[in-house]
Amino acid sequence: MMKAAEISNPYGQPELSPAYDPWDPITSLRKYGRHLLTSVELTVSNLCNMRCEHCAVGDTLVLAEPAKLPLASILQRLDEVEHLQTISITGGEPSFSGRTVQDYIIPLLKYARGRGVRSQINSNVTLDYSRYEAIAPYLDVMHISFNYTTADDFHQVGFAKSGHPVPRETAVRMYERMIENARKLSEGGLLVSAESMINFRTHEKIADIHRLIVEMGCRRHEVHPMYPSAFAADLPVIGKEEMRAAVDTLLKERDPSIWMLFGTLPFFQCNEDEEDRRLLSRLAAAPNVTVRNDPDGRNRLNVNMFTGDVFVTDFSDVPAFGNIGGDRLDDLFQRWLGHPLARSVDCHCPAAGCCGPNLLVKDMYYRDADFSSRKAIIL
Repeated sequence: MMKAAEISNPYGQPELSPAYDPWDPITSLRKYGRHLLTSVELTVSNLCNMRCEHCAVGDTLVLAEPAKLPLASILQRLDEVEHLQTISITGGEPSFSGRTVQDYIIPLLKYARGRGVRSQINSNVTLDYSRYEAIAPYLDVMHISFNYTTADDFHQVGFAKSGHPVPRETAVRMYERMIENARKLSEGGLLVSAESMINFRTHEKIADIHRLIVEMGCRRHEVHPMYPSAFAADLPVIGKEEMRAAVDTLLKERDPSIWMLFGTLPFFQCNEDEEDRRLLSRLAAAPNVTVRNDPDGRNRLNVNMFTGDVFVTDFSDVPAFGNIGGDRLDDLFQRWLGHPLARSVDCHCPAAGCCGPNLLVKDMYYRDADFSSRKAIIL
């Protein structure tokens, strides 16, 4: 096996770390003085072997999918993105089909590697290890979801919307394979980043989840509150106080050698709530901890590789506002920036290093707030 660590760094850039996260739109905003399209997310599959209750794209999952667009047309549109820095490959489970891995994923990753573009795949890593072994030499980040403390958690959450009973034994095997695959990929030198959602199931056991992620050898733990949207719109919602408590617990009990990346937090330095600002100050002062600004619609667009339709995100309720069949991605991004929804969250606070709320956060907590008129209150 060729290990990820044996692949020389072709970028001439810093290694991915808390000091360098090219997915964060603040990176390109500081460099260019305005939001530009630097990241493209590609939906390569609507197939998946799981039906997680929190899945943002569950409504799009199918048992058989149509043909994808020719790879050449996708690469042509990527070539046209002037400032491309990162690509993300998502699904469904992107590696569900071996043919998709060979005909699309590996060529896309080779393209990114050749252009000096960082890459990420969103996967549940529950399939045979050979799928991921083939991808690892060309990949920068293997992003997995991990919201469990036991195989029974995995069984309950991962198949909640399967529509038919899934034997516990099947779930246990998948859970154990997921942990083993993540461990092997980490040992091979790949940056495995495990994402946990703060929700009604996890907020009181987030520290236990973190410990398992560390035991798997993951180099990064991503934490995002769950917001009701799309497939997960009917799940119970927890309050900001419970979210704050979960983040506070992580700060106290985390392994300080692991990169903790928080994202889509509903807390801002311009909030009047002192507890929000106090928590953000603690996050800013903690070593190996970052708060990523949401890239969706700020420096990233999603491309559906079956239709060519372009969206703000793969799970957004915002309809497609263009298609790569007739438009360049840079042009579509400029079109999006003029959209009323984009303007409603278009703010930047240099003092706080903040690009404001994403659409879900604003709709849930700040529907009537004008962030462009607010200023950071730095403790």
